Amino acid sequence: MRRRSVLLAVPAGLVTLAGCGDEKSDTAKTKPSSSPSPSASASSAPPPKIVDGPLPAITAGTKFDEKPTVAKGSGDPSKDLAVKTVIAGSGKTVAENDYIQANYLGQVWDTAKVFDNSYDRKTPLVIQLAEGSIIDGWRYALAGKKAGSRVLMSVPPTWGYGKQGNTQAGIKGTDTLVFVVDVQNTFNAKSSAQGKDVAQDDAKLPKVGTNTDGKAPSIDVSKTAAPTKLVANYVIEGDGDEVKADSSVLVQYKGVLWDSGKEFDSTYSRSALTSFSLQQVVKGWSQGLTGKKVGSRVLVVVPPKLGYGDNPPSGSGIKKDSTLVFSVDILAKM
Repeated sequence: MRRRSVLLAVPAGLVTLAGCGDEKSDTAKTKPSSSPSPSASASSAPPPKIVDGPLPAITAGTKFDEKPTVAKGSGDPSKDLAVKTVIAGSGKTVAENDYIQANYLGQVWDTAKVFDNSYDRKTPLVIQLAEGSIIDGWRYALAGKKAGSRVLMSVPPTWGYGKQGNTQAGIKGTDTLVFVVDVQNTFNAKSSAQGKDVAQDDAKLPKVGTNTDGKAPSIDVSKTAAPTKLVANYVIEGDGDEVKADSSVLVQYKGVLWDSGKEFDSTYSRSALTSFSLQQVVKGWSQGLTGKKVGSRVLVVVPPKLGYGDNPPSGSGIKKDSTLVFSVDILAKM
């Protein structure tokens, strides 16, 4: 089982397609089965004062996205949030409530004991910088930074794990934490697929817009009989990693009914991205997105047997045995 980051403030409730239109049941159904991550202790703490130091030195692995080695803290750490941009990036600016993709290493100030790092897992963290989703030190330290930046910070307990610490990670309630964070990318409600347009030359299939301005793409459903088999075609082909059957992904999507073209669900209309595991969605999504590349926009046509069949979600506007049409932008693999 893939180890979860100790940075998570609470287990993330994943909005699954299987519960479309019923978010309360979504959360109940999709809590991760791995051991829960610790709750944030400082969600009600006031915003910290951000200072320049003191901060320990990075003694090895000094390049962006290279696993760093960090010296032990010298003397007493600041009672404030100490933040330094070690490498200034030139990408998009991170804002609170954005999702970030980052590699990181965390250790204890007093001992230099590393309690967590993503470099060894070969998988960057993708997480929302939102209250209740991640420790507050990250929320305040990373807001305003640019993608491509390496950020060094020391986080006092108030904006870390509080007086209770984090037993799972061996963090005491008095420990100040030191993090190196390499911000690879940032995503928000205006994010879109990025890649090469792919010809849509099958007249029997819906045509999906190729705009990448963050607005919902059009989906024009053909006036023909719905396919009986799953369709999963690139509209825009990205160049990122391939999604695996057990991957979790961060997406933008829009869903319409084949029969009427009526929209029944969309992240664009909610102005909020969605993340989920492909093991927790309808078969049409899990099968259709497996093998597709991050950065892509995919047309997914889901026949009833791979969708909701004769048991659509209550209040979703989906009738029994409906064929569903989706445009899905795969923004990141989590």
